[in-house]
Amino acid sequence: MPEFRLNAISLRVCSKAGLRRLALSVIALLPLQSLPAAAESTLNVITSLSTNDPMYEGLVRFKSDVESKSDGDIRIRIFVGSQLGNDSDMLEQAMLGANVAVLADGGRLAVYQNELGILGAPYLVQSYEQIDQLTRTELFACWADELATRHGLHIFSFNWWQGARHLLTQTPVATPSDLQGTRMRTIGAPVWIQTIDAMGATPTPLAWAEVYSGLQQQVIDAAEAQYTGMWGARLYEVISHVTKTGHIQLISGLVGSERWFQSLTPQQQQMVTKAAMEAGRFASQKVRAAEADIEKALKARGVVISEPDTEPFRKATEVVYENLGYSALFQDIQALLKEAGDAHD
Repeated sequence: MPEFRLNAISLRVCSKAGLRRLALSVIALLPLQSLPAAAESTLNVITSLSTNDPMYEGLVRFKSDVESKSDGDIRIRIFVGSQLGNDSDMLEQAMLGANVAVLADGGRLAVYQNELGILGAPYLVQSYEQIDQLTRTELFACWADELATRHGLHIFSFNWWQGARHLLTQTPVATPSDLQGTRMRTIGAPVWIQTIDAMGATPTPLAWAEVYSGLQQQVIDAAEAQYTGMWGARLYEVISHVTKTGHIQLISGLVGSERWFQSLTPQQQQMVTKAAMEAGRFASQKVRAAEADIEKALKARGVVISEPDTEPFRKATEVVYENLGYSALFQDIQALLKEAGDAHD
């Protein structure tokens, strides 16, 4: 298969449409003009998160920007707590052309576009800045284009950083061996299941809305989540320890129907893309600001927070890349990020 080089890294060629999608993201950074009148359109945005989560604040920002910039021609309706169905159900509806969108992580999207699964792989990146760099490359644009072309799913933006995932348990954890026999809730996607299994626990997929009751009723022994997620779900009431492994940097995308997106005028597409990117950046900044305060509040409520040596966890999870066929892609991404970092310096 032909290849091209990006920042001295050899990457797979994708369709011209994929590069056009990247160009649209760049255009979305430009100042917007008032949009011409168009037929009214509605997008229903569904999230499993609560209204006190920074991601919800980002969605409110997205709604405000889209509705004001379109002079009300595009309406955004937000539904929390998976009111219309879980994320997987909504993605299926979007594939069929329904006017819905959800915040979905790469692991969930890997079912449709395998390469996207690596975004949820353990210790892939170290910071939000690296994630932002990766999701603005031609490589990511190719993945997004294939997702749209083959499955009808459109990525509006993929810069919604929800924080680093940590272990939420009832007992102290210092090494992977401490997790043996622990039933740990995780997302029901291959990369997540493989990660938790490699870390030593027994992966137990469960809907996010059921995690609190699952812990309370001992259906599961533990969970793993980012600070804002566990705070919004009040999980500090049903766990006693947080171990800061930071095993996954949780990055999500606002993903909806490609058919709905293509029904918009080019000017509306530009506006919606820009609004999604700015809202993702806004929500991510909110997460950063909230994490320190949440950690203090957790300690005040008696939760024990520890910072283990993460090297044993890194070593244990290297097998995830081999099992899922991501080893070569992992090396390419690391080299790509290194070059981007060197260029920034």
